Amino acid sequence: MSALKLHGELDAIWGVPRGWRGVLTSVNHSDLGIRFMVAAGIYFCIGGLLAMLIRAQLATPRSAFVGPEIYNQIFTMHGSLMMFMFAIPFFEGLAMYMLPKLLGSRDLAFPRLSAFGWWCYLFGGFILLVAMGLGVAPDGGWFMYTPLASKTYTPGINADVWLLGITFVEVSAVCASIEITVSVLKLRAPGMSLGKMPIFAWYILVTALMMVVGFPPLILASTLLEIERAFGWPFFDPQRGGNPLLWQHLFWLFGHPEVYIIFLPAAGVVSTVLPVMVRHPLLGYGWIVGSILVLGFFSFGLWVHHMFATGIPHLALALFSAASALVAVPSVVQLFAWLATMWAGRPQMRLPMLYIAGFFFTFLLGGLTGVMLAMVPFNWQVHDTAFVTAHLHYVLVGGFVFPMLAGLYYWLPRLAARRSHPLLGQLAFWLIFVGFNATFLVMHLTGLLGMPRRVSTYEAGLGWEWLNLFSSIGSFVMTFGFATVVIDVGLAIAFGRRSSRNPWRASTLEWAMPIPAPSYNFASLPHVESREPLDRHHRLARSLAQGEGYLGRGRSGLRETTGVDMISGEVTEVVILPGNSGLPIVTALTLGVFFLSLLLGVYWLAPAALLAVTALAWRWASALGAQADLGAVPIGLGQAVPPHHEAKDAPGWWGSIFALITDATFFASLLFGYAFLATVGPGWPPPQLAQPSLAATVVVFLAALAAFLAERSALTAAQDGRLQDAIRAYAGAFGALLVGLLALLVFGWLGLPSPRDHAYGAVTWMLVGYGSVHGFVALVTLAFVMRRIGTGHVSPARLLEPRIVRLWLHYTLFAMLLCLVAIAIPGAASWHW
Repeated sequence: MSALKLHGELDAIWGVPRGWRGVLTSVNHSDLGIRFMVAAGIYFCIGGLLAMLIRAQLATPRSAFVGPEIYNQIFTMHGSLMMFMFAIPFFEGLAMYMLPKLLGSRDLAFPRLSAFGWWCYLFGGFILLVAMGLGVAPDGGWFMYTPLASKTYTPGINADVWLLGITFVEVSAVCASIEITVSVLKLRAPGMSLGKMPIFAWYILVTALMMVVGFPPLILASTLLEIERAFGWPFFDPQRGGNPLLWQHLFWLFGHPEVYIIFLPAAGVVSTVLPVMVRHPLLGYGWIVGSILVLGFFSFGLWVHHMFATGIPHLALALFSAASALVAVPSVVQLFAWLATMWAGRPQMRLPMLYIAGFFFTFLLGGLTGVMLAMVPFNWQVHDTAFVTAHLHYVLVGGFVFPMLAGLYYWLPRLAARRSHPLLGQLAFWLIFVGFNATFLVMHLTGLLGMPRRVSTYEAGLGWEWLNLFSSIGSFVMTFGFATVVIDVGLAIAFGRRSSRNPWRASTLEWAMPIPAPSYNFASLPHVESREPLDRHHRLARSLAQGEGYLGRGRSGLRETTGVDMISGEVTEVVILPGNSGLPIVTALTLGVFFLSLLLGVYWLAPAALLAVTALAWRWASALGAQADLGAVPIGLGQAVPPHHEAKDAPGWWGSIFALITDATFFASLLFGYAFLATVGPGWPPPQLAQPSLAATVVVFLAALAAFLAERSALTAAQDGRLQDAIRAYAGAFGALLVGLLALLVFGWLGLPSPRDHAYGAVTWMLVGYGSVHGFVALVTLAFVMRRIGTGHVSPARLLEPRIVRLWLHYTLFAMLLCLVAIAIPGAASWHW
């Protein structure tokens, strides 16, 4: 086949329809990645304008620029947009766009999940912006501390907008974390072992794993607070056994890892761009990978250092203070590796390198003040002052924005096939660098002089006047710098010089494809034998373009890429990806109806919306799979492997694993909250403990056992080709689980106290609700697999869906029983038949 014909066939398979139909149905990772980055950039601009309003208000004492009510909305929206709508979505977009190109793949593992996440992000942000336009934006701070955010002190819908809008956006983040994790582990070029992965992929992998377990605590906290506000369940009300500190624990269980979730992708950009700018391979690859893993792990053990002033026991203060100081070590390991690489190479101060130099300066200062804040006596002195605000911005702007601007200019030829004007870019850098330090460097002094955070005005004569005026002037200089970046990039895209394919002479795979990138990335996929597979003479690029690698042909209109062993990189399957679809946007819109029904108090509509989402998910999954065994499929270079639905460790199976890890983290956070309230909550234990029916409990246990055994029998029958026996066994598991679910509901209705009288009753009802929801989901999966067997999508070779159903069923049974145990322990003596 000629190269021209090959590219035509692949474009027909992977291409996106023109016009609005393509906009609404595209699942292409490049399109979605660019959309995420552009939208995040727009939110950054909006958040920046809000920051200018903040600085205008604080420039002079007793300013009447805006009143305190509007000011509270402004600073809350500024923090929320920057943290939730800009930083994380921007790196998600960069990862979606770059990872398949860096890894030698044609797309991500779950393209429709990426599209669904995009629409959830767009619609969730739309809720926040509309609320701000209507004057009912959140006004309790981007951290929404209780009791300020409780119904008593925020009676309007302002807090509900934050809780529901941000949770909608968090659904997008969870989807992205699962997508990225599985894609990095499974969808790599053949031969690319973990030790040969680009360093950027390591950073993104660890970040995605942190998101898998870092976001559920915040989702739980938002859920509990919204239930308290809507239905009066007192999770955070100390008058009825709750505790406001539970919110802080759950929030910072997410909030502190989020700092590293933001930092690590930016550090990955530095580790990718810096070696190219200094013309020397990155030194200390193994040390950097180790430091990333250590940093990701220890970041989850530091959340309490945000709570040093809340009355933590002294031993805990000492332990968390020491851990907060020690976490700087893995960051310093990366810094030394970067400095060593610069020392061994020949640095060229081109625009990306200029931003990396700015990153070194600002992030180092942010890290030093972070160590200062880790020391308890000093923390007590500056807690809740402008010093903390300055530290936060040095870490986040220095640790994220400067590297991302370096990456933007480095990959601009890849994104737009154009190059920017170096002088305009340098002007933008110096405006940002000088303006940023003028804004926040003196803010450390403002905080040391005692200026609190989140105040809308202050009196004259406190010594803060000239410092605040200087910070405000610096903020406007910084704004001019960011505006110059927007102008520079816009002019480059519209009128910039055409770029060559590899203008930086880099050695990673994203430069091995044409500019702009085709929808399928590579005409054929490479066999990777080193961390720097691209040679200077582009021999690999030419051979791939001519179809001389893996999958160098179109087969039956299928979107194919390679799946590999997670460790060795040996090719194990052909992953067949779904095409463009309108299901992601329809599903996201339906989920949006669910969140809006809760926001507007139309509660009867919420269950209907969830049932509609379930029906859409059924249809979504029904379009996948195959109805015939294909066996080993030739993929080129003398190799043949089975399609993914006939492989043992397919991406869908691993996607379910990481989805269940996210789910289990949510459940563990709920149990943590239960234990925390039982330990420190006022009025625990309450006079009325759970008195559920022992008979219902026995039925739940027996039903769970019966469902477990029936599913085992069903999978064995499917493996042996006895498909009718498998259907009957799955039907038995369905019936047993249905009986167990009904018994669980009886358990709750007959024996649990009111959820409104005391936090104990509210938590126990949450546990029953968690088990019941998962029981319903497991029933749907069992019904689905029975249907799939009947339609011929399951055979002894095609057992992917039964194996996925096993995962969900076993987790559900375990969760239901653990819920029963958690409720039973405090009041076991008072049970009745």
